[in-house]
Amino acid sequence: MTLPSPSRRGFLVGAAAVGGALVVGTYMSLGRPGRAVAATPASGPVKPNAFIRIAPDDTVTVLVKHLEMGQGVSTGLATIVAEELDASWAQMRAAPAPADAELYANLAWGPVQGTGGSTSIANSWTQLRLASAAARAMLVAAAAEAWGVPASEIAIAAGVIRHPASGRTGGFGAFAARAAALPVPADMRPKDPAAWVHIGQPRPRLDSSAKTDGTAVYSLDVRRPGMLTAVVAHPPRFGARVRSVDETAARAVPGVVDVVRIPTGVAVLGRDTWSAMRGRDALVVTWDDARAETRSSAALAAEYRALGGRPGAVAASRGDAGAALAKAARVIEAEYDFPYLAHAAIEPLNGTIARNPDGSVEAWGAFQIPTMDQGTIASILDLTPDRVTLHTLPAGGSFGRRASTTSDWIAEAAWILKASGGGAPIHLVWTREDDMRAGHFRPMAHHRVRAGLDAAGRICGWEHRIVAKSLLMGTPFEAMLAGGVDPSTTEGVADTPYAIPDLRVEAHNAREGVPVLWWRSVGHTHTAHVMETMIDELARAAGQDPVAFRLGLLGNAPRSAAALRLAAERAGWGEPLPAGRGRGVAVHASFGSVAAMVAEVTADGPRLRVDRIVAAVDCGVAVNPDVIRAQVEGSVGFALSAVLRNRVTLADGVVQETNFDAYEPTRFREMPRVEVHIVPSGVDPTGIGEPAVPPLAPAIANAAAAATGTRMRSLPLEASARRGA
Repeated sequence: MTLPSPSRRGFLVGAAAVGGALVVGTYMSLGRPGRAVAATPASGPVKPNAFIRIAPDDTVTVLVKHLEMGQGVSTGLATIVAEELDASWAQMRAAPAPADAELYANLAWGPVQGTGGSTSIANSWTQLRLASAAARAMLVAAAAEAWGVPASEIAIAAGVIRHPASGRTGGFGAFAARAAALPVPADMRPKDPAAWVHIGQPRPRLDSSAKTDGTAVYSLDVRRPGMLTAVVAHPPRFGARVRSVDETAARAVPGVVDVVRIPTGVAVLGRDTWSAMRGRDALVVTWDDARAETRSSAALAAEYRALGGRPGAVAASRGDAGAALAKAARVIEAEYDFPYLAHAAIEPLNGTIARNPDGSVEAWGAFQIPTMDQGTIASILDLTPDRVTLHTLPAGGSFGRRASTTSDWIAEAAWILKASGGGAPIHLVWTREDDMRAGHFRPMAHHRVRAGLDAAGRICGWEHRIVAKSLLMGTPFEAMLAGGVDPSTTEGVADTPYAIPDLRVEAHNAREGVPVLWWRSVGHTHTAHVMETMIDELARAAGQDPVAFRLGLLGNAPRSAAALRLAAERAGWGEPLPAGRGRGVAVHASFGSVAAMVAEVTADGPRLRVDRIVAAVDCGVAVNPDVIRAQVEGSVGFALSAVLRNRVTLADGVVQETNFDAYEPTRFREMPRVEVHIVPSGVDPTGIGEPAVPPLAPAIANAAAAATGTRMRSLPLEASARRGA
């Protein structure tokens, strides 16, 4: 998601003694001046309003306001804290922050706590550095007071507080309680980068051991006393409703406890998952398709193409693209089609919810936008949000799916709790088939492009029209629409860094009943492919080297140019390849970062084997290079199957791909060799979770064209090759 930035940022820092621990936090005000927060007495209940907890045993726990879903955010944020505290890495821990939008807002979004848009490190960078610097200063002051020496004589390194002149030493824990009673220093300045010992260095991930020895607890692992497991029979077609249901056979299944109707279908409650699933299979449901989406993917695609032939809302316009194209020496016209895509995270959607004796509610799950999830539960159960406690657990992947604008999965759990009377905790489980068939998908899209070259081989005129269902219309983010244009549809085209003097971009918001949602890198998933394959076609048509052609258009985008040069250099661009193999390049800016890729591909008829990917990324300061490399490698593994073969198709409105047999993820046998190079940078960190996805498809497509001499414009490429498009 690309969301607006705050206009001003204030600074708040508070401290509280918590069982002998020092707790410090910063708060970046969203458009309002900073204010102070009083310390909470140690004897009273403590509001968890801080980011750092230093315990008596010397451990430092970072309260992570972002969802850990495999991207390594817990390790990255802990690295920032360790740096400013001068802690040792062995001291560092991480724990999820509670749901509290006032304290834990995503500063890139507004007063909403959530994870997305590759904002986690970027929006926490200054916040955590200031909090950690304040905590360090308080520890120094506490040690100086205890030892009766000037604070200027105290040093901290590797988690040990020292007074070199007297030889005295102590750990953080020995001074945590005393430090908590001291005033919080103002106007803290973070370390000079020259003094960094953790930032920029590889540090082991904090969650690796638990994930490898099986002790990590995910949402699917939650068990509550008296808990019932629920599964839901969803309609086969989107928008359908229950007309009638015969529950008799379902209730006769051993282990089935109840059957209830909810707005999205019929839920079966069992004493275990298997019983609930067998009970659901025994239901006899008649569906009302009067308002359902009944069109096939082919019919929808045809409508998209027809819409693409008509003028749309203007997303970007400079110069006179029409006039420039009329004078062009050569014009290339192309159409591109993109299918629906499933998120297909390894852990399907699930969550647990329970009502307490006092009427309040607790929920356990992988909450990607806690503010929205908490509000949804509260609304369904007629509570105020403060009466809903969320326990956030790590997610087995998300790729945008758990950031549903309707909180659909946890909303179902709340509806089931309400319909069943609330006597027993409810653990809602979506099976893989539910996860695939019940939505939400990366939108289908159609692009139509006309681009021209003048007699000197320079771009002269670019007309670009995009058709896709809006991700924002009908959601809490609808205010981001500008003149009817959804920026998540046109991002990567309307704001291209290429110096194209005459450019016009238009968009149509398609109307259909398939629920859509952001998918890792959002609109860039299709816009980057179109931009980078068309640029490649133009370079070839102009008789120019594709790298040199791009560099000639990137004079005002030095970061993009630098990443492109680095990737090309490390890939051996220009070196000969054997017959049947091709090399292709792409560079794309997204989420504040730049990723360039060179792909080497072997073509075997319609099948493609990706042999090698060389990537160069500029994401600002590299907080943890290992995590950055893992994100790029993971992006390749995640997106490769979508590039080559994956798609979600509808037949008469019914999803055809229901599991990994028909929607096959990337296999070990097909994973290419991936080399990741990080562009050195001194600017603040930018995104890395998503930027390596967009350039993968066009780099591979351009390599395939080099290998075969044939352009495969649409995705997935193997289907495009069979169609000859």
